[in-house]
Amino acid sequence: MGFRFFKRIKIAKGVSLNVSKAGVSVSAGPKGAKVTVSSKGKVTGSAGIPGTGL
Repeated sequence: MGFRFFKRIKIAKGVSLNVSKAGVSVSAGPKGAKVTVSSKGKVTGSAGIPGTGL
């Protein structure tokens, strides 16, 4: 059985620092949308409608 490590640290409203075995990333954005930048330079984004699951 493997172990997983993940920790999210809130820096400011809408901004968080994510730490895991794979590396460090920063996520930012309002509720329902966010952009994540990893320590390797990969940029990903996601969007949804809060409260609907979509």
